[in-house]
Amino acid sequence: MTVTQIEPRSGVAFRLHEGQTLRVIDPKGTQVSDLLAYSAADVREVISNGRTFDYEETIALTTGNRLWSNRSQPMLSIVEDTAGRHDFLLTPCSEATFRHFYPDQPVHRGCFGNLAEALEPYGVEPDMIPCAFNLFMNVPVAADGNLQVDPPTSRPGDYIRLRAEMDLIIGLTACSAYASNGGSFKPIQYEVETEAAHLS
Repeated sequence: MTVTQIEPRSGVAFRLHEGQTLRVIDPKGTQVSDLLAYSAADVREVISNGRTFDYEETIALTTGNRLWSNRSQPMLSIVEDTAGRHDFLLTPCSEATFRHFYPDQPVHRGCFGNLAEALEPYGVEPDMIPCAFNLFMNVPVAADGNLQVDPPTSRPGDYIRLRAEMDLIIGLTACSAYASNGGSFKPIQYEVETEAAHLS
């Protein structure tokens, strides 16, 4: 198995076949990775935070939970999670995000722009990008419903493993937003495992 590195503030897209497992690694700690999943058979079927919250009955998704599509089909199962803290509430950062939250910083196309470019060859248009599953992102929800974005609690080498429940197109980033990553930008790594390789 080969570990692939996503450079800071960039993104990739690739196929993940049913039964394969995607391991996403935070090699240096405190770095978010936005993950999207589309059905390889029909990219109109896409990961859905609303369906996932409904069927899993939690917003604190970790080992044992599944991520569901807008057509109520399981797409990914979380089989191992050393970080234990992720977000599925907030949308990928974009140029508009930077203008809104960081008016004194250079505008960046963010995860939205990186995902749009990476997914375009698979027939995914920008308007088809939903809320991502934000790996390692730390978004506490207060009792009154207020949200805040704190630095990730992930440590160097923390990872999450997700098994594909159908053939998928995956979009994956090393997030570009200042608050999400504690003010710095680091790489993300990933590898695709087969079930047999993991058991050997």
